Amino acid sequence: MSEDPPSRPPRTWFGRIFQVLSGELRSREELIDELRHAQSTGLISNDTLAMIEGAIEVTDLKVADVMVPRAQMVSIAVDDPLPEIVQTVIESGHSRFPVHGDDRDEILGILLAKDLLRCFTQTGDAPGEIRPLLRSVILIPESKRLNILLKEFRLSRHHMAIVVDEYGGVAGIVTIEDVLEQIVGDIDDEHDDDDDRQTLIRVSPDGTFLVDAQTPIAAFNERFGSEFNDEEYDTVGGMIAATVGHLPQPGDEADLGGFHFQVMKGDARRVQQFAVRMHVA
Repeated sequence: MSEDPPSRPPRTWFGRIFQVLSGELRSREELIDELRHAQSTGLISNDTLAMIEGAIEVTDLKVADVMVPRAQMVSIAVDDPLPEIVQTVIESGHSRFPVHGDDRDEILGILLAKDLLRCFTQTGDAPGEIRPLLRSVILIPESKRLNILLKEFRLSRHHMAIVVDEYGGVAGIVTIEDVLEQIVGDIDDEHDDDDDRQTLIRVSPDGTFLVDAQTPIAAFNERFGSEFNDEEYDTVGGMIAATVGHLPQPGDEADLGGFHFQVMKGDARRVQQFAVRMHVA
């Protein structure tokens, strides 16, 4: 009498990762499913999953998808009076500026704010003109893929590129920060219109609280008098993701600690905002 072959033990997640590396997965969707499974079991964090998915998805994006359009560019005319140039630099808070000639499509180079400042500190006198301060500029088409652009930024050590349309005119600008934000999320600095702790939690006209997913749990507790533990998770988004067991999507709901959370904004990589109501006893 023949014996049945021993059953094969269930494949662990590390076994599935080996499956990925050995090429057994046949599509990007299967890979993302495995990564999301790893997140749901706590093997990788929500932020790690978001960055991995961002790195995967960035290969599908083109420069035109993320560039700052021409109408929103802060540029400088090469013959502008120096006081006007300094004022533009101060008011914008940017560190790099396209410099153009009489024709705004004639980009002569990039002015770095630190180069302008160095002129004042080293010589004590205002520079006669900014032409000698200009750095080289790279021109790229709107159709260039972001993963290729990121590699070019790294190799050339440029941080900004001018985007041109099919006719050679300036269509916009793109920076290395614009590309990285597609992977890691928004990168705010001191000049951005940052959401502080007061604006992370807002009240909508119907009385619902709109809570940014990046709101620190400590700030949420302070606002609502709740007692959520912030030792394991720092933000409301991380806490709710752990509660539902997967990356929350718009429409997902959860009840926790006397509050009802509903996802209002989010995408395939991260949750962005909740509508929150307190349960009435």
